[in-house]
Amino acid sequence: MAREDISGERISEAEHAVMEVLWDRHPLTATEVCDEVCRTRDWSLPTVKTLLSRLVTKQAIRTEPDGRRFLYSPIIERSTYVGGESRRLVDRLFGGRAATLFANLAEQEVLSDDDLAEIERLLKEMRK
Repeated sequence: MAREDISGERISEAEHAVMEVLWDRHPLTATEVCDEVCRTRDWSLPTVKTLLSRLVTKQAIRTEPDGRRFLYSPIIERSTYVGGESRRLVDRLFGGRAATLFANLAEQEVLSDDDLAEIERLLKEMRK
């Protein structure tokens, strides 16, 4: 089930870490999500449960009862979310012009030769 937006609320960086876990594999329990992120982020299970609750409220994920626990799955697809965030970034920082974003990245020497080759390949595909 794809959604365009998540009830107008942005996903925080911490919530995004939880979403990445659920996009990779779902449905998962809160404990399973914690197994993926708690060690690297120095979080506890209650922290993960809070983040999951916020994501449910934002309608980014859904819950499914499984005995005495809940299983969590994403509602919004990763590609839809990334597309929306990319558009907002370009609009906010580059006046809606993606070319300005790429020019800025090139000027900052952030793009490798591999990155440039991939961008050229994608542009060729889009022009077909």
